[in-house]
Amino acid sequence: MSESTIAAAPRAAARPTTLTAHGDERTDPYFWLRDRDDPEVTAYLDAENEYTKAALAHTETLQTQLYDEIVARILETDLSAPVRKGDWWYYSRTVEGMQYAISCRKPAVEGAAPDEAGDEQVLLDQNVEAAGHDFFVLGVFDVSPDHSLLAYAADTTGGEKYTLKFRDLSTGDDLADVIEGVHEGSAWSTDNRTFFYTRPDDTMRPYQVWRHTLGTAGDGDDVLVFQDDDEHFFVGVGLERDERIITIHAGSKITDECWFLPADDPTAGASVVQPRIEGVEYSVEHHLDRFFITTNHHAVNSRLMSAPDTSPGIDNWVEVVPHRDDVKLGGVDAFRDYLVLYERADALRRIRIMGLADGDTHTIEEPEPVYTAGAGANPEFDTGVLRYSYTSLVTPLSVYDYDVAARTRTLVKQQPVLGGYDPAQLVSERVWATAADGEQVPVSLVRRQDVALDGGAPCVLYGYGSYEASIDPAFSSLRLNLVDRGFVFAIAHIRGGGERGRRWYDDGKLLHKRNTFTDFIACAEHLIAEGYTAADRLVIRGGSAGGLLMGAVANLRPDLFKAVIAQVPFVDCLTTILDETLPLTVVEWDEWGNPKEDPEVYAYMKSYSPYDNVDAKDYPAMLVTAGLNDPRVSYWEPAKWVAKLRATRTNDAPLLLKTEMGAGHQGPSGRYDSWREEAMVQAFILDVLGR
Repeated sequence: MSESTIAAAPRAAARPTTLTAHGDERTDPYFWLRDRDDPEVTAYLDAENEYTKAALAHTETLQTQLYDEIVARILETDLSAPVRKGDWWYYSRTVEGMQYAISCRKPAVEGAAPDEAGDEQVLLDQNVEAAGHDFFVLGVFDVSPDHSLLAYAADTTGGEKYTLKFRDLSTGDDLADVIEGVHEGSAWSTDNRTFFYTRPDDTMRPYQVWRHTLGTAGDGDDVLVFQDDDEHFFVGVGLERDERIITIHAGSKITDECWFLPADDPTAGASVVQPRIEGVEYSVEHHLDRFFITTNHHAVNSRLMSAPDTSPGIDNWVEVVPHRDDVKLGGVDAFRDYLVLYERADALRRIRIMGLADGDTHTIEEPEPVYTAGAGANPEFDTGVLRYSYTSLVTPLSVYDYDVAARTRTLVKQQPVLGGYDPAQLVSERVWATAADGEQVPVSLVRRQDVALDGGAPCVLYGYGSYEASIDPAFSSLRLNLVDRGFVFAIAHIRGGGERGRRWYDDGKLLHKRNTFTDFIACAEHLIAEGYTAADRLVIRGGSAGGLLMGAVANLRPDLFKAVIAQVPFVDCLTTILDETLPLTVVEWDEWGNPKEDPEVYAYMKSYSPYDNVDAKDYPAMLVTAGLNDPRVSYWEPAKWVAKLRATRTNDAPLLLKTEMGAGHQGPSGRYDSWREEAMVQAFILDVLGR
């Protein structure tokens, strides 16, 4: 498939706009695509969608086959692992043919398993709530401490503004209280009448916490509890596990501040744990009469401190777990008798238990060398059983209950994989690539046992590398379509992520961002050199900030990749980060730098910005996606990028743009819709590779 073999591709009109900063002029021929109210803009996006549909028309049978294979591996009618809270088992279930989950509960019966408990009560059927909407996502699902009420908030556009409602669980009826325009994050007071929620500002930054008392139909009588006017800070709210306090968290990329108030006295004023100090990050877990505090204060990889809740300031912090150069402390969960430490060592996540009575610690041992272990749902404070999750590139998501005293675990549920899936037929491994500066970059990969390392196998290499986000090795039944066809699937754990501790992140942000791109290139070169694949069989994939990665490496080494999958890519990063009127821009300055004020940052970002560096040369085949309502990466970034590529490049490899006209950053919200989207992506990959 090439552009010359199908109908003429859309060509966006070039209408040059001059953008000036620090005496430097940039000419943007497609700046006009930012105006979503312009009929010509929507007409262009529609034309690109039609072109993509036409370009992939010959793969429709293949798409259907791939979709059918995806569905055939999934137990469509299924049940999540039930979670005990108080006198109830809470769980969700899916039903064959339905897009969304159904949230339910059953009364807990002592000595009886959840499936032997009483009659099921449906709390919220998302399929009913989503009726009449093309998009539906829950941002709040919060049952009151006495289990009598449900607060829930839904987004039906993808714009991440939610409508908050309350349901009487004794009748199943919604109360008259309806609050528009809320954000994620919520907390019930233990009086079961007072509810805390957050609101975003015009740039979609959650910056306020409000208090609502049930019985007021709207939000006119709601009370503003907290507001953070510093545009670098996001605000959240939550009820602590011990249900003694409500915490308010204000955090930027590099600084934190926490406030708290008694959960049984919701009108009380909030007290600060520790006033913000620039560069000091901390998070808190409340435990009866004290806080456990995870902080980077004098500890680049973080350490654990403790302080009484009557005087929790930094001068009273006492060290509980010291800093370690080779272990990153990611956080802690506090239970009555023990702490759970979530750590990262050797580029792997692990779980360590610390007894509060004696300080004794032990790590939960896992059976595979390359895996991911993380927190599960643990709402109960007084329990000797820890719920946690485990997965690897070959092991489906598994939910375990770990007996802390006995140090034994029980499998509660493992994700079913139908169709005769046999993990013994696959190899999961970790290899190390040498970066341009000599750094060792881990790569996790999975392949069939019989795939020869002779360069003949196709490969999908995934990357992200921003915000200290770690892309840990995890199972996906969706990728089995490709693995079964002889593909290698690999994850590049590049700098800018958090896989190897805080230094790994710091070395891939701000004026070190290019390490992210050169690390990824090094990973690709290593896979080729070691025979896992070849350049004409290598497909790369990333989304959002990972889409920036895709655009940057396509500019730097277009010869190294056969195809690029860029999903909601952040490719016009310089223009966006210069414009503080756009959602989330100011917050992002701690990640990328402030090109508006700093000429060095401006020049550095300009040097790697994918849109600014499109050049007259051959590019790999590309499939690019966007969301018209995306508040995080505006639709016009991928649209402008594709338009410029089409006008500038020197070859006619497939270049497709698919914009979801009724969705946001996460793409389609329904599970069947998302599976069809994945089948389309996989069909594009197979078609480009001629397989």
